[in-house]
Amino acid sequence: MVVRDLRKTYRTPFRRKKVEALSGVTFTVERGQIFGFVGPNGAGKTTTIRTLMGLIRPTAGSAAILGHAIPSRDARRRVGFLPEAPYFYDYLTVGELLDLAGRLFGMSAAARTKRANELIEKVGLDRARSQSLKKFSKGMLQRAGLAQALMNDPEVVVLDEPMSGLDPIGRKEVRDLILELRDQGKTVFFSTHILSDVEAITDEVAIIARGQLQAQGSPAELVQKTLRGVEVTVRLAADVATAELETGAERVRRVGTELAVVLPADTDVDAWIARAHTAGAKIISVSPRHETLEDLFLREVANADTTVEARP
Repeated sequence: MVVRDLRKTYRTPFRRKKVEALSGVTFTVERGQIFGFVGPNGAGKTTTIRTLMGLIRPTAGSAAILGHAIPSRDARRRVGFLPEAPYFYDYLTVGELLDLAGRLFGMSAAARTKRANELIEKVGLDRARSQSLKKFSKGMLQRAGLAQALMNDPEVVVLDEPMSGLDPIGRKEVRDLILELRDQGKTVFFSTHILSDVEAITDEVAIIARGQLQAQGSPAELVQKTLRGVEVTVRLAADVATAELETGAERVRRVGTELAVVLPADTDVDAWIARAHTAGAKIISVSPRHETLEDLFLREVANADTTVEARP
């Protein structure tokens, strides 16, 4: 999946004012990756996904899936899609929904039945297979949506907020399913604002805010870029005074003869350790403290807001 300088401009009904929903969005998703697309509400996640699915046309820029420029019938056959808050004919059962999806993909009756049974069990709806969808909870409808997105055994799976409406157990099951899809060699692109899910399963993550990509990389790479401080733990002799070691520390914790000190990022750690040795302390550990993905997300969103407000 390749997206290059994607732009989308709308006009508001009132005064026909231009609103730029996407502004030069560029990223690449490698085959077999789990790619998390993260941003606050209104950031441009769904607009990007609708463009990738050929549901709306970009104002400028380009996108391609599996080497096929969007929109493309060839790409569509090999992609599974779960939209945000999907709507289904609620008089159908989940089996009938999947049978309909299979028909749209030109699957034979035998293949539809076999695949539907596999997916109903996989998403945990086996006990509800005889119920109509109007009796389903929001979480159950989300599971049904996941099943229909996988009906054609796609090479690329695009999921818009797939954990929406799920309880913690349901979210874990969806995460496990996404990991299983990657193990099968499939590419999974999903949008979310739940950062713990991103940290748990993604190979690559992109943060979007105000229609612009703010950061991209693996979760580990992104949080390693910014050092927030250093935590040093030492063992003290019984009569050692700690006032000098605590000076300038952001946080101090002492338990018995062990002293843990969190030093600011700009601290000369070697000089601090030398003072600790001089005071008779024994160094137990030195641990860099990097910002979390949540810290990074909040900072990038705040920066995007500030940039937009500063525009003339």
